[in-house]
Amino acid sequence: MPKDTGIGASTKRREDVRFLTGRGKYTDDIQLTGQAHAAFVRSQVAHGEILSIDTSDAEKMPGVLAIFTGEDFVDVGGNPAGWLINSRDGEPMKEPKRPVLAHGKVRHVGDAYAAVIAETAEQARDAAEAIVADIKELPAVTNMAQALAGAPFVHDEIATNQCFDWGWIEDNRAATDEAIKNAPHVTTLELVNNRLVPNAMEPRASTGDYDPGTGYYTLYTTSQNPHLTRLLISAFVLGIPENKLRVIAPDVGGGFGSKIYHYGEEALVLAAAKKLGRPVRWTATRSESFLTDAHGRDHVTKIELACEKDGTFIAFRTETMANVGAYLSNFSTATPTFLHGTLMAGNYTVPHVYVNVKAVFTNTAPVDAYRGAGRPEATYSIERVIDKAARELGLDPIAIRRKNFVKPDQFPFTSAAGLEYDIGNYDALMDKLEELADFGGFAERRKASEAAGKLRGLGINSYIEACGIAPSNLVGILGSRVGLYDAATVRVNATGNISVMVGAHSHGQGHETAFPQVVGEMLGIDPASVDIVHGDTSKIPFGMGSYGSRSLAVCGSAVVRATEKVIAKAKKIAAHMLEASEADVEFAEGNFTVAGTDKSVSFGEVALKAYIPHNFPLDSVEPGLEETAFYDPGNFTYPAGGYACEVEVDPETGKVTVERFTACDDFGNVINPLIVEGQVHGGLGQGIGQALLENTVYDENGQLTSASYMDYAMPRADDLPFYTVDHSCVTPCTHNPLGVKGCGEAGAIGSPPAVVNAVIDALQSGGHNVTHIDMPVSPSRVWAAMNNA
Repeated sequence: MPKDTGIGASTKRREDVRFLTGRGKYTDDIQLTGQAHAAFVRSQVAHGEILSIDTSDAEKMPGVLAIFTGEDFVDVGGNPAGWLINSRDGEPMKEPKRPVLAHGKVRHVGDAYAAVIAETAEQARDAAEAIVADIKELPAVTNMAQALAGAPFVHDEIATNQCFDWGWIEDNRAATDEAIKNAPHVTTLELVNNRLVPNAMEPRASTGDYDPGTGYYTLYTTSQNPHLTRLLISAFVLGIPENKLRVIAPDVGGGFGSKIYHYGEEALVLAAAKKLGRPVRWTATRSESFLTDAHGRDHVTKIELACEKDGTFIAFRTETMANVGAYLSNFSTATPTFLHGTLMAGNYTVPHVYVNVKAVFTNTAPVDAYRGAGRPEATYSIERVIDKAARELGLDPIAIRRKNFVKPDQFPFTSAAGLEYDIGNYDALMDKLEELADFGGFAERRKASEAAGKLRGLGINSYIEACGIAPSNLVGILGSRVGLYDAATVRVNATGNISVMVGAHSHGQGHETAFPQVVGEMLGIDPASVDIVHGDTSKIPFGMGSYGSRSLAVCGSAVVRATEKVIAKAKKIAAHMLEASEADVEFAEGNFTVAGTDKSVSFGEVALKAYIPHNFPLDSVEPGLEETAFYDPGNFTYPAGGYACEVEVDPETGKVTVERFTACDDFGNVINPLIVEGQVHGGLGQGIGQALLENTVYDENGQLTSASYMDYAMPRADDLPFYTVDHSCVTPCTHNPLGVKGCGEAGAIGSPPAVVNAVIDALQSGGHNVTHIDMPVSPSRVWAAMNNA
């Protein structure tokens, strides 16, 4: 029987009640007394020298309170990259300053160089349009190969467009080169991982407030990571004392990575609030979001797979150009390196792996982590080249993968890319996939499609990802400027209900439901009596936010450790109440019992007693029942899965329709199956969107030609199939107390190669010698490939 409460129960998300009834509270819903409004003046050219900015007409317009330009922030710090990456020769990466407002030059369309503060948003926008800037347009560079070839330089002061030239693992390079040189068979594939716009439902928004009486600042902002935002503004950008800055992230309507980072608008509204002595708010338009939110992906890769004639893998070698855009965003240097290169062995026993990544500045919006962050790029390259190799060798695409899987008796397994996988069973996942996707019935389904004039294809994928980001000692060695632990405080109130303060921040993951399930299970109480507090740096312990499928694996582990501390202290109090030795007291199902007797007290009774310590032995037990724990993971977690996609291709138009999709994932122990299924569904929608529809396009002048939903194709309901989702193949993580691995990114990682593999299979079944089509696999691209156009 399925559980109806606690760990493993498919409990509906409690937060959905307020979201579905319109009672959520987002940053733009916050109305502060006396608030003013900001509007930004953004560059219409991709690259230009700012000769002058004339604000005189704007200053005279109704309601205008202040105007800021980049010159007002020349003496403050810049928003830094969070990871320092060295090039292969030991040379540090190039890290040009990312200012609050551009000064001297603008470097991408949408780069803000001025801001107007006015009484109303309409007045601010009107005045912004009255600002006249004399900007000398300069040649722009958007193509990475051209950018690496030389000028024009995005940043003149570094006299190069190469941020770094990174090799991983450099000691593997010679052996990998030799293995490929001598291999019986080498498959080579050149591919593009297309640039994406995150497009969260809620656009970015920020409101700054300043109290001159106390010197305290408050920032309300759409953030996945409020403590990191506070740290960056304090330590690097404005220099506000950290204890004088409160960051509040209320309900957040989606992020997908794009709201991890600090953006200049957040610093601007704080500076403006101090200058004016009143709150200042800003909410992005959808057009601003397209231009300025950190984009995702944008890799150009050459991958080689060396193998024996029987399909045994010998080596993977990749060369990638990774676009970082005009400025370094906070995770932009980690995404194409340690979140990508370290996964380039996949879940295979390949003995040699070498990865080279050149990060490139271009006159485009900054690029950073987007759902999966490096893992989708790695999986796509690996799984596409494996499929191509199988065809070249005349091998079954499932069999070649099975032949090279890490086997259960090989764990813990250190991959050739340097990660230690603790546990897994990839053959079991493939067994389940074959069963649920009904591979045996595919031939009949293909015949039916052919009878209807369509080509049908089957594509598979086997992925592994590194989640639970991340062990601080490891990321410190790799160049992270912060630790990646998390924290929780469990406060038991006198009446027995509980407040849990967590460093992680929910923007769709269901923290307010899942965390109480964990605490309720541990304490033997109703999860409904547990309240989750998050998103306000003045109320929660210092944590590192939600991304990288880390919420349960890292912050959830901190919740477990804090709850264990609560139980340990409560046992001391119970022993005192029961007049027994603490060693004789047992705790189960919400009751403390003296072993071998019927003497017991409930957790609620102990909680009340903790706050009425009339006769406590104060030398050994303090009043109160509240504990905090920080948790730093010992390793990444390693979710894995097998995905299968079936498509139909219309040979007359090239249109691709996804007919069936099956996802079998190993997420370790599952706290709430309903939430997990929803996370997989969302990831699949985004992955299929990347594979078939979404594409961010800049022209040669740096103009974003896909700058609205008129030209950027988001997936709709009729673009997506009904999914078959399974997570019954469980190998619990061996190094965190919950045995969880993370599920938020899997769908977006595993689906793109499965879709593209299916399209190639369909075309080849129809006699078309097509070995690759870059994403998005649009009708025009498919038709052109079929017709050699």
